[in-house]
Amino acid sequence: MSAVLLALTSAVLFGGMAVALVFAFRRSSDAEAGALVTGLVALVVTGSFALASGSVSGDIWPFLVTGLFAPGASQFLYVRAVKEVGASRAAVVVGAAPLVSVTIALLFLGEPAKAALLVGAVLIVLGGVALAGERDRPTHFRAMGLLLGFGAVVFFATRDNIVRWLAEDTTVEPQQAAAATVLAGSSLMAGWLFVVRGRRTMNDVRRALRPFSLSGLLWGLSYATLFEAFYRGRVTVVSPLVATEALFGVLFATLILGSSELVGRHVAIGATLVVAGGVLIGVFR
Repeated sequence: MSAVLLALTSAVLFGGMAVALVFAFRRSSDAEAGALVTGLVALVVTGSFALASGSVSGDIWPFLVTGLFAPGASQFLYVRAVKEVGASRAAVVVGAAPLVSVTIALLFLGEPAKAALLVGAVLIVLGGVALAGERDRPTHFRAMGLLLGFGAVVFFATRDNIVRWLAEDTTVEPQQAAAATVLAGSSLMAGWLFVVRGRRTMNDVRRALRPFSLSGLLWGLSYATLFEAFYRGRVTVVSPLVATEALFGVLFATLILGSSELVGRHVAIGATLVVAGGVLIGVFR
């Protein structure tokens, strides 16, 4: 399967995962336990692919460390963001990942600044302004969710830069790398819940298992295809296609969730600008 198809598949699945989370919250309001369940189900998915790919050859520990950023910290923030602002708005915020990613690359990896990157950054910022300027929002909307979503974006972008750097010369198979990050991330989420909730954790996770399993399945498949895409294709090809997850999230929210999401002009414009900026950054990075 080509990098193009893998990247698009990852974007579609991630957009679907956001909508599945909305349905999950109609049955359970526990975002933290839900985030852990999505991680555990995704671990089953990525772990199955990893086992099928053979024994590990190479250093796996860098991917374990990477998993503490994403999905470890990021999944807690992202799932909570969907709860607070809905699938479509969370998708638009996550679409800003290329902006944060290229900022990290410029500051810490020494990548050169180009005019197209600055234009892309401006488009993403304008997309955020369009989203922030909307007046008609769902009754469940909480502005804090936008900040939580952006926090998740920072961790997503950190992971992407590390994975791209590691993929250049690692001998670890992509599915093994994906499973390692999910394992570390799920362990971090589980440890945090046990510290905060103690013995209640297992019961909370058990109650959240059925509502959030579909989200975890979609996310696990998205994660598996994402790593395959990064390993097989150039960043300038993969990144713009993965950035379309914002458009898919808005599209699925509109088609499946309907009026409950109140996807209006501001959300549509914001998603379009964010994706256009992400494409520019990906192509000219």
